[in-house]
Amino acid sequence: MTATSAALTPPPDAIPPVRHPDAPAPGELLGSHYEYCFGCGEGQSHGLHLAARAGEGVTVTAEFTVTPDHQGAPGLAHGGVLATALDETLGSLNWLLRVIAVTGRLETDFVRPVPVGTVLHLRAEVTAVDGRKIFSTGVGRIGGPEGPVAVRADALFVEVKVDHFIDNGRPEEIQAAMSDPDQVRRARAFEVNP
Repeated sequence: MTATSAALTPPPDAIPPVRHPDAPAPGELLGSHYEYCFGCGEGQSHGLHLAARAGEGVTVTAEFTVTPDHQGAPGLAHGGVLATALDETLGSLNWLLRVIAVTGRLETDFVRPVPVGTVLHLRAEVTAVDGRKIFSTGVGRIGGPEGPVAVRADALFVEVKVDHFIDNGRPEEIQAAMSDPDQVRRARAFEVNP
């Protein structure tokens, strides 16, 4: 980013991120944390269906295809959809730290238009940790991991307890997620909220 705000600059005593020993292995597909998540869920017909993979260190890669449902201007991706793709990718980093966290701040730079039909390749990494604060950065490229940069973001995630979701989510969805007989799906629904 060209001018990151002070809120997204880690303090001098922030520590380097450490990948949790139980984090998904590099190359492993992370999958959806919640079926109805707009970013990664398969239950959202107009969602991004973003597929993220664990990378080396505390990085992830992801991609999604811009469809006509994601338009802002005719034939071009909506900027909010691009910001959502980065937010989802940055949020996926928390699986590598094995913490539950939510987006506290997201600053996005839009570098070039992204046409419908484009596969956007995203890469994100945690840059520092300071208590409950997790600092990260990401980039989206057109057509491949080395393609031209289309969008960049810096983010601050804040570690929370699962009660954050239970106390604030709509009761019907919370109850449905908590009643899922699949223990893994039930736990994952509350792991990440990009």
